[in-house]
Amino acid sequence: MKKIIGFDNEKYLKEQTAAILERVEKFNDKLYLEFGGKLLYDYHASRVLPGFDPNVKMRLLQKLKDQTDVILCIYAGDIERKKIRADFGITYDSDALKTIDDFKEWGIDITAVVITRYENQPAAKSFKNKLERRGVTVYTHKFTKGYPTDVDMIVSDEGYGVNEMILTTKPIVVVTGPGPGSGKLATCLSQLYHEYKIGVKAGYAKFETFPIWNLPLKHKVNIAYEAATVDLKDVNLIDHHHLEAYGEKTVNYNRDIEAFPLLRRILEKITGEESFYKSPTDMGVNRAGFGIIDDDVVQEAAKQEIIRRYFRSACEYAMGLIEKDILEHIQLILTNCGAKVEDRKVVLPARKASELAQQKNKGNDGIYCGAAIELKDGTIVVGENSKLMHAASALVLNSVKYLTNMPKAVDLIPINVIDAITSLKTEILNGRQTSMDLDETLIALSISAILNPSARIAVERLKELRGCEVHLTHMPTPGDEAGLRKLGVNITSDSDFSSKRLFVK
Repeated sequence: MKKIIGFDNEKYLKEQTAAILERVEKFNDKLYLEFGGKLLYDYHASRVLPGFDPNVKMRLLQKLKDQTDVILCIYAGDIERKKIRADFGITYDSDALKTIDDFKEWGIDITAVVITRYENQPAAKSFKNKLERRGVTVYTHKFTKGYPTDVDMIVSDEGYGVNEMILTTKPIVVVTGPGPGSGKLATCLSQLYHEYKIGVKAGYAKFETFPIWNLPLKHKVNIAYEAATVDLKDVNLIDHHHLEAYGEKTVNYNRDIEAFPLLRRILEKITGEESFYKSPTDMGVNRAGFGIIDDDVVQEAAKQEIIRRYFRSACEYAMGLIEKDILEHIQLILTNCGAKVEDRKVVLPARKASELAQQKNKGNDGIYCGAAIELKDGTIVVGENSKLMHAASALVLNSVKYLTNMPKAVDLIPINVIDAITSLKTEILNGRQTSMDLDETLIALSISAILNPSARIAVERLKELRGCEVHLTHMPTPGDEAGLRKLGVNITSDSDFSSKRLFVK
């Protein structure tokens, strides 16, 4: 089936590169460019803008690498409370380490890491030591004295001046971080303060993909951004600063719009002259809207992302990670954009598989889970749990059987391998769960491939599942979630637990 495309990467790359270089010229060849959102692996953008390369921003940086320094910011509080990056299932400090490695693979070195709002927190201090002992330059910045109301204090030797100046030598300084609240803006402004003190008239701009300023306020791509940041309580608004200055309607989000008057005052205090930025939209360097080549395609993709975000929030609420008002907010977003969860094609087949499993096991105590995947040719394949394996495991095996035209009766994993794994889990490791989760199933399948040609073919077809849509009727166990993430599928689940036990390893 032909892949549906709604976004032109090359057009976007050309437009975005030109816009950045134009902004550098305006600031005497020294620009601090704050990168909002994900610089690497921007899967949200690739889901709502089909055709968007999740690493297109890194391709852009590669083109500009000879002119670019990179500063990586991470908030000490996020290190301390082990904040998780959901799409990888790793903590922010681990994500920072991964980012440094990923940049090296792209041929770009991180100039420095800045731990923001640092107060000698034990975990943050340990992280700092770890980096420095591996040869990474680390700076620590404390909370800015006087922030956010006392501009005279903020822009003084007792405010930004307390922070040690980060040494940079290139005309473009990219300032990035693992997520919102990393301290990117404060780092940019602190650097501007020091630059002006030594006579360098540097500038600031923001590279923020969403919301897309030149799409309508209620465009589903912009609504999908609101759904993605529902825990931050971001709301898209018309940028009234821009409307007043230019008579043009543009879209921005509440935090930037609310913070703009203060930010402009800080910039004017640092520079000693009136800012030519009249609005937060002015500050942005964002050409994503010009890369859209099929609006219908991106509107539908964004609608699907809103549904995925709803399922994620419902699960987070069930696990106690968010409050009810956040769940109610995303329910309202879902309703207002005319979407319902059943519009996700894999939801009803997964629930039907669960119902059939319950009927087949009538009278047996237990929880019966269903799973469904939409393959790239549009085919829906389902799986259900059993005494041998989880629903996610059955789903993946059924999928590769379909892709290789194998009969369903073919055993890809010999029963003696399954028995050996079960025996190890229960008799040696004293585990309670006997059925195999997806992570275990993938390992068992790869072992079976040594002697079983059918299993070997099945392993080779696993890569065809990347990017497919999957739904489970129950929240995945850690082993299922890890396996699905490795396969690269877009996973949602109903907010029911897959076990009656409160503690699941």
